[in-house]
Amino acid sequence: MSVTADEIDALLPQTQCTRCGYQGCRPYAEAIARGEAEINQCPPGGSKTIAALAALLERPVLPLNPANGVEGPPLVARIDEERCIGCAKCLPPCPVDAIVGAPRHMHTVMTQICTGCELCVAPCPVDCISMVPREVPEEAPSPEMNRMRFAARNARIARRAEERAALLAARKRAAHLPQTEPLPPGGHSQSTSSPTP
Repeated sequence: MSVTADEIDALLPQTQCTRCGYQGCRPYAEAIARGEAEINQCPPGGSKTIAALAALLERPVLPLNPANGVEGPPLVARIDEERCIGCAKCLPPCPVDAIVGAPRHMHTVMTQICTGCELCVAPCPVDCISMVPREVPEEAPSPEMNRMRFAARNARIARRAEERAALLAARKRAAHLPQTEPLPPGGHSQSTSSPTP
């Protein structure tokens, strides 16, 4: 029986935490589909996800691989706003744009969006981000919402990269254009023909 990466990805929690050893849930699903990864590498999904993957793939249930982490309650990032220096280093790693703020201004986490991936913790130079259990675990964002926000973020990043590449290409072309004589004061070119009487 052949199972697609789409079917596998649909069972993953979409936290995009990378603890499975891949750069997100989709690459992990693709690796499982190719037979290159085990089904027990997702700490956020834990035993429930492992059991679902085992049933889908008709494999035995395995315990969570401790090398990938431990199963725990749903987490959410919390920023100590008194200590936040507004460096913005936590913004790029967030897979769903759950952190808002501007350079040199206080940042905060939109807890209703945060996947609990922990990717924002390590870049913080002042250790003002901690992971805490969600007060209401049932209020964690759905895998579908996580997937949608992650895709929107990736599309935005790709669009900005394309815009930047186009701007750099335009600057490069402009640098190679032949230089023209500057216009005289007033902005009109002088006629070389003599005036008619």
